[in-house]
This record gives sequence, C-alpha cells and structure tokens, in this order.
Amino acid sequence: MAKSDASKQDSAAKDTSTDKPNTEQIIMNHVGFSMVAGAIPVPIVDIVAVSAIQMDMLVQLATVYKVDFNLERGKSLASSIMGAGLGSFLGRLGASAVKSVPGLGTILGIGSQVILAGASTFALGKVFDAHFSSNGNMLNINIEEMRKQFDSFLQKGKEVAEGLHKKESEDEVMKTVEKLKALNDKGVISNEEFAAAKKDLLAKVTK
Repeated sequence: MAKSDASKQDSAAKDTSTDKPNTEQIIMNHVGFSMVAGAIPVPIVDIVAVSAIQMDMLVQLATVYKVDFNLERGKSLASSIMGAGLGSFLGRLGASAVKSVPGLGTILGIGSQVILAGASTFALGKVFDAHFSSNGNMLNINIEEMRKQFDSFLQKGKEVAEGLHKKESEDEVMKTVEKLKALNDKGVISNEEFAAAKKDLLAKVTK
C-alpha cells in the first residue's frame, strides 16, 4: 500500500512539473520571433517589433514565476541592462540604421540585425529567467550584475542565433505577424507600428 502511495506521489509530481511552462522554450520561441522581426527591411520599424517581442517574453517569464511585471519598468530595465553590451556587440540602432544605406548596406544591415535581434533576446531572456528563478522580482534588481550576466549570455546568444539563421518560411513570418497582432491588441505597440511591421513582413512572402 505504501509503495502504491509513493508511486502516486511520484506521478503527481511529474504531472505538476509538466504543467509548468518551459522557460527555455519561451525564450527560444521569442528568439525566433525576434529574428523574423529583425529582418524587416525598414529602419526603426524593426526595433519597435523586436522590443515588443522581448517585452512579451519577459511578461511570460514573470508569469511562470508569479512575479508582478510592470511594462514600463520592464522596458526601462531592459534598456539599461542591454545598452552597454549591445554597444560593443554592434548596437541595435546602428544595425538598423545601416539598412537605410542603398545597396550592400541594406543587405549587411538586415543580416546583422537578424543575428543581433536573436542574440539580444536570448541573453535578455536568460538574465531574467535566472533572476526570477532566484526569487527575484522587478524591484530587487542589481543592474550592474545583470549587465555582466547579459554580456556573458550575449556571445552564446549569437551562436544560437547564427545556428537558427535561415531564410524565414511563410509559416514563421505569419506566426510573427500573429504575435505582433496580439501585442497590438494588448496596447504594447500602436496600430501604426503594427501596420508598418505587418506590411513589411507580409512583403517577404508575396514576392
């Protein structure tokens, strides 16, 4: 009888663990979304789309750990944590702005932005996953320590993004449009920002 009860407890424990969302999967899903959005060929529009996707990732991670998440504070923290690291890596704005250069500059800009979008999303997700899993919240954050962690995860994120980097399939593009529409519905991005991102993403699959 005792053995039967123990088996039931083990089974219940396994059921509980499978009910909890996999934070690694959340991060990797958003890395994929970010890389598709990072390939939008219009400067600044790509930044808005990638940033919105990153915030959605942090919201989902916070939900897993039952942490109250404030969107505006999340944006401010993410900007502070990523700033220096991205500056040395290439700089998101720099990669985006390169796209406005005719010809080769546009191609190079898109390629670097795709990798940068994926790498920074991976690193940001890993930093907050580690923080939340250690009973951290949105108030007890050590910015300097998280910047160091971000920098260390950024190189790994670059390797992950390069491994995933390929021409987006129509299915991947449509999933990213759906994700941005959901963020638009929540008010994370404006109607104009969503419309601009959607237009450029759909242009990829109608050529």
